[in-house]
Amino acid sequence: MYQNTLPMWKGFNLLDMLNLDRKGEFSETDFKWIAELGFNFVRLPLSYQFWINNNDVYDVNAENLKKIDRAVEFGDKYGIHVNLNFHKAPGYNVGNYVTEPYSLWKDAEAIKAFCFHWELMARRYKGIASKKLSFNPLNEPPSIKPDNMTAEAHTKAITACVNTIRNVDKDRLIIVDGVRYATQSCPELIGLGVAQSCHAYYPMEITHYKAAGFGEREWIVPTWPMHSDFGGFQHGWWDKDRIKEFYREWGELVRQGVGVHCGESGISPHTPHNVALAWLKDVIEELDRYKIGLALWVFKGPGAILDSERDDVDYENFHGHKLDRKLLDLILR
Repeated sequence: MYQNTLPMWKGFNLLDMLNLDRKGEFSETDFKWIAELGFNFVRLPLSYQFWINNNDVYDVNAENLKKIDRAVEFGDKYGIHVNLNFHKAPGYNVGNYVTEPYSLWKDAEAIKAFCFHWELMARRYKGIASKKLSFNPLNEPPSIKPDNMTAEAHTKAITACVNTIRNVDKDRLIIVDGVRYATQSCPELIGLGVAQSCHAYYPMEITHYKAAGFGEREWIVPTWPMHSDFGGFQHGWWDKDRIKEFYREWGELVRQGVGVHCGESGISPHTPHNVALAWLKDVIEELDRYKIGLALWVFKGPGAILDSERDDVDYENFHGHKLDRKLLDLILR
C-alpha cells in the first residue's frame, strides 16, 4: 500500500503570467469555476520577466507582483491549493524561448539571480500555510549531459534555491520538477526534504499530435497503444505496461516517503478523442496506484476541459462554454 505525503490534488495550470504577450491578470472566474467543477489545485507557470523593469534582473516591479498576490487570494477564497512555478527563470527556460545572458547550470551569477527571486517569493508569502501555497522552483530541467547540465550542477542550483527559501520560511512546501523535462526522478534530492513533480506527455505522438514546433514532421494519426518513433527514452512500443514501467520510479519515491505530484499533462486537440481518453485513463490509473494527483496544462482552450476545439466531442454547456464531460469525469474518477 502506498501513502503519498502530498494530497492527491487535481487541477490545472493557469498561464496568465507565462508569456509577456499576456496581460498577467489571473481571473477570479477561473478559480471559481475550477472549484465548482470539483478541482482543488492550480499551478501558476510564471516568467520572472513580468516583475522586473528594463530587463534588469534585480529591479523588481512591485505592482506586477500584486497580480500573483491576487491569485493566491483567489485560491484561498475558493479552497484551491496554489503552486507557484518559475517556468522562465534567470538562467534557464525549457526550449530556450527567452534568451538568457547566462546559464543556471554553469554560472554563479545565474544561481544568485535565481535565488534572489525565490527569496523574494519566500518573504512575500511567509505566513501562508503550505496546505494553501507551495513553491515549484523550476519547470522541466533538461536531461543530464556533460556539455549542458551535469547532475552536480543541477543539485547545486536546486540546493541553493531550497536553502534560500528555507532560510526565510523553513516550513514552506517545495516541489521540485524531475530532470529530463520532469520525466526522471531525483532520488539524490531526497535529503533536501522536498517533494517532486513528474509530467505526463509521453508518447508525444499522442500528446503533441500536429503541434507547432516540430518542423516538417509527417504525423501519423495516433492510436492507443502505439509505437513511438521519437528518439531517446520515448522510442518504441507504448501500452499500459510501458506506462506502468514509466512511472515506477515515481512510485518508488512515494514508497520512500517523498511526496509526488504530476504538475503537467495535456493532449493535442487534434488527437482523436477516444485515443486521448484511452491513453489518459492508463496514465491516471498508474498515478492513482501511488495516490499521485494531476494537473492538466490548460483549463480553457485547445485540448482543455473547456473549449477544447475538438470536433469529435459531445459537449455540455457550462456557463456558456463547451465542457468535455468525459474528460472531466475521467480526471475526477
